[in-house]
Amino acid sequence: MADHELQLVERRIRSFPDFPTPGVLFRDISPVLKDPASFRAAIGLLARHLKATHGGRIDYIAGLDSRGFLFGPSLAQELGLGCVLIRKRGKLPGPTVWASYALEYGKAELEIQKDALEPGQRVVVVDDLLATGGTMHAACELLGRLQAEVLECVSLVELTSLKGREKLAPVPFFSLLQYE
Repeated sequence: MADHELQLVERRIRSFPDFPTPGVLFRDISPVLKDPASFRAAIGLLARHLKATHGGRIDYIAGLDSRGFLFGPSLAQELGLGCVLIRKRGKLPGPTVWASYALEYGKAELEIQKDALEPGQRVVVVDDLLATGGTMHAACELLGRLQAEVLECVSLVELTSLKGREKLAPVPFFSLLQYE
């Protein structure tokens, strides 16, 4: 069943050459969201991986702004957990903590509300795609500042040639689909 589900998801990923800049091959997850069967399969595959790897040890799923918001709440619901949001800086009310990370041309910042988690709570970070790992690394840093334990980072797609997985070490990383 898992092979059939993975193929269902994989068939929905589209590739767009030279977007957003020449030389980039963009992996588009939009068709996965458009098709209920492939979206359900993606959530089911991620949930089964997390159950097998962590059992009942996960307290929360953390969804990353913005496409991690599409997968985080559904994955959390599938696992019977809550979902916390890690947003671009300036988007959350109340006291927050924030971290900067490098982009190809410049920098960006993420934040989380200070009271989103209690010390020692165990979290899995989810996003749609792992490229260089900067966003997920910054999210792990923020969760560490709240004294949460990051059990794992997961995504639908991983661009292996960009070596983002290495930037996350020692935090484990899992992806459903890998592309060069």
